[in-house]
Amino acid sequence: MESLRGQLLISSGGLYDPNFRHTVVLLGEHNSDGALGVILNRALNVTVEKVFPPLSELMPPGEPLFQGGPVQPSSAVLLAELADTGLVDLPVFGSVGFLVGDVPTDIRPSILRARVFAGYAGWGPGQLEAEMADNSWILEPAGVDDVFTDTPDRLWSRVLERKGPEYRQLSRMPYDPSMN
Repeated sequence: MESLRGQLLISSGGLYDPNFRHTVVLLGEHNSDGALGVILNRALNVTVEKVFPPLSELMPPGEPLFQGGPVQPSSAVLLAELADTGLVDLPVFGSVGFLVGDVPTDIRPSILRARVFAGYAGWGPGQLEAEMADNSWILEPAGVDDVFTDTPDRLWSRVLERKGPEYRQLSRMPYDPSMN
């Protein structure tokens, strides 16, 4: 099995699970034990400083908290781009990775950008592979601009559009197809 770490999982048009409908998930880990990642395009209507005050020091004021997934939604997950990639606890791709636990003060100057997620998405052994076989997900390599987009509400459509003409119609599909 080839690891999908650093890939984007784009929910397909047939994925109706409300946890993942119209989502873009960054996979942070994928191996024989399962997979985990965070949903990149679900900004919540609350700021990081309101829910996780200590982490708000790592980003500009007023940054929204993101819904990372249905697993442990009351836990903070910190994804960051660092100038020194050796400081990342769980590397994902390039200079992007997860920081775990308290972020030491000597690491903070290396953080170029950060995003905080409430919870994460997780799959048990073989679960993601089964969903891939059912065409629930579309793969695309992740880019730093995907992870830290200023328009997360447009990410699903934008990533599908960049995949080419065969995905253009899907990229315009409304969240609720009955509204079409």
